[in-house]
Amino acid sequence: MGNRRQALRTTAVGAVSATLIAGGALGLAPAAQAAHSGVRFVDIAGEGGTPLKANVVTPADADGSRSYPLIVLPTSWGLPQAEYLAQAQKLADSGYVVLTYNVRGFWQSGGEIEVAGPPDTADASKVIDWALANTPADPEHVGMAGVSYGAGISLLAAAHDRRIKAVAALSGWADLIGSIYSGRTQHVQAAALLDGAATVTGREGPEVRQVFDDFYASNLAQEPELVAWGKKRSADTYIDDLNKNGAAVMLAGAWGDSIFPANQYADFYQGLTGPKRLELRPGDHATAELTGLFGLPNDVWTDTGRWFDHYLKGADNGIDREQPVQLKSRTAGGYEGYPDWKSVTATRRKIALAGSTTIHANVDSGADGGVVFLTGILDQVAKLPPVASLPLLPRRWAAVWQSEKYADAQQVRGTAQLHTTLTPTKESGTLVAYLYDVGPLGLGKLVTHAPYTWHGRTPGQSFDVDLDLFSTAYDVPAGHRLALVVDTVDPLYIEHNPSGAQLTFSSPAEDPSYVSVPLREQ
Repeated sequence: MGNRRQALRTTAVGAVSATLIAGGALGLAPAAQAAHSGVRFVDIAGEGGTPLKANVVTPADADGSRSYPLIVLPTSWGLPQAEYLAQAQKLADSGYVVLTYNVRGFWQSGGEIEVAGPPDTADASKVIDWALANTPADPEHVGMAGVSYGAGISLLAAAHDRRIKAVAALSGWADLIGSIYSGRTQHVQAAALLDGAATVTGREGPEVRQVFDDFYASNLAQEPELVAWGKKRSADTYIDDLNKNGAAVMLAGAWGDSIFPANQYADFYQGLTGPKRLELRPGDHATAELTGLFGLPNDVWTDTGRWFDHYLKGADNGIDREQPVQLKSRTAGGYEGYPDWKSVTATRRKIALAGSTTIHANVDSGADGGVVFLTGILDQVAKLPPVASLPLLPRRWAAVWQSEKYADAQQVRGTAQLHTTLTPTKESGTLVAYLYDVGPLGLGKLVTHAPYTWHGRTPGQSFDVDLDLFSTAYDVPAGHRLALVVDTVDPLYIEHNPSGAQLTFSSPAEDPSYVSVPLREQ
């Protein structure tokens, strides 16, 4: 396991290095504009005096005679403050003071990486303090936005700083544990990518290094501390404070986000009581927003601008009257509006998982969730999700159930739910459930999946498994079937199956097993 972890981390470091070199335009393209735009590069003293590298963009007509709404943009994990310059210029041109800053621990900013810990939240407030003292920013109209890491910090800051009136959290997290430790399973590729990026572009402190090491090592003795550490860095822990503060919150994510799955945003959205909006599109982590960082037309950034225009400027642009949940299918064309998340999953069809099936663990059956980043991008750009030939999946290693052939297209929307009875031969284990769209020749395209891990069970004793698969929007063509496949190994995750383990799935008459599929009303 140690060699595997090192290999993953080394691969991640190489991939991140190549991405940062290839993605230099992320800073270079906006920087070319910056030379003509009056961007001011400044140092700001963060919490404890930690220097934060930042830049300020002000409206061209700013002459000190009036104030403007302020938007603060913390950087993404591993990216420099030039990340947002194209969007910052657009916002400034439309009448905002915009301040983007490099979060502590990365690039030229001081300190060590805190993973959105209390110092990061305090830094955001210090940055607002500086902007109000040194720019023509209006203290009554303050907003925050960001992609990925910047999104998580923005949500946390809004829960702790009542001055923040509006937030746009793009491809972020609300539940850190529910993101990279969902189903009590380590999302090892996602963690290795984050770890690699931190190694290349930042400075991990001893606490963060220990968290990564415990995570990779599956250290159960440290699990309560790991969960507590993650909850402290999750906006859903402070949702009551966020609701009390009343900030208008826009959440935008991607169905295939391999770092922060859509489920945790959907759950968080339901708990918000103030003005709110949820947008979910095809793509992987931060890919839906990417073209906007180069200044190109982009739906996510367009809606971000509209959100701030309404809630910071008071513009009557209609965004508050639109259906607040906006979804775009991975296979269809336009957007679909819903009044709330519950309406997305209101209609369900169950597929019975009849009979008793036993599989052996420790071998990848050929069904898997793909590769972090790459899979979601291929699905977004070319509509090519991971595929598997259902007839060829070895039944020794994979359990397979199929629905009837559907006469009409089935529009899957929301969160599919698995319920089954499991009898393991060992006290610990991992399973991964996959839902496939199966064509006439038996080729299955991945609709969604999710992992599930257990510890401390009595071998030979049955228990119920209830698992939410990752939320999605996918259209199954007429004449196709849906199939549920369960196996025990997936390269995306650390598995916990002892050698020789077997899993038996059954469907007792008093408690039948099924997968419940959410469907759009037609």
